[in-house]
Amino acid sequence: MFSFQDYRRIVGIIKSTGRYVGYREALGRDKFIIMRHDVEYSVERAYALSKVEESMDFTSSYFFQWTNNSYNILSKKNMEMVKDMHERGHVIGLHYALNGMTDMELIRRQIVKEMNILSEMFGFQVDIFSVHRPSKDILRENIKLAGIINAYQDDFFTFAENVTEDTPVAVKYMSDANHIWRYGYPDEKNILENDKVQILTHPFAWTKAGYDNFDNYKKLVQEKTEEMIQSIDNECKDFSEYKDWFMENAVLRA
Repeated sequence: MFSFQDYRRIVGIIKSTGRYVGYREALGRDKFIIMRHDVEYSVERAYALSKVEESMDFTSSYFFQWTNNSYNILSKKNMEMVKDMHERGHVIGLHYALNGMTDMELIRRQIVKEMNILSEMFGFQVDIFSVHRPSKDILRENIKLAGIINAYQDDFFTFAENVTEDTPVAVKYMSDANHIWRYGYPDEKNILENDKVQILTHPFAWTKAGYDNFDNYKKLVQEKTEEMIQSIDNECKDFSEYKDWFMENAVLRA
């Protein structure tokens, strides 16, 4: 269910409708389908998913965190991947992490601040955001900022206090959070029978092989461990004599 083949099937359904647009194009439309990706642990996996989309002549919106312990969005390698994605037509946004903040005015200021930083560093305008693990207070707030798009604003998302798959909503929202499709799977029925649709995926969950939840995490940890070993090897000359041992023991046996 989380293989590139499965993802291509979803994209194929979306493309067949003729209703696929980005967030700004969706404003004011009676019918739309939006595809969004929140990048949690791996820029590399987001990049790989963007190449799958490229093979289908499809672009979407990718949201990256500024404060993330799993990746540095401003590393040379990651910036090059994100810039390439932007150049290939993908929309790049901020995946804003609340980090315990609850003051709505301060949250608004911090969102703008982080987007301005990313815009300056990447050299193109970042003017769209999604909130990482949004609280009900955040969703109720329906944050709208001048010239900025919020993926959770009421144009693209319907908030309900106790939403279920059957709750009547103006916008059908489907998410693959925790390797489980919440509020419905994006099959033909759910995509075609709703006028307004927003689909959220987390690229770390998607691979060519389509692992189950445990094996996916196992593979992800292996990838991140190898990335750390390579980073240390690039920075420390004396690490080279240990590198093979770490690759053999920390990665292959993980």
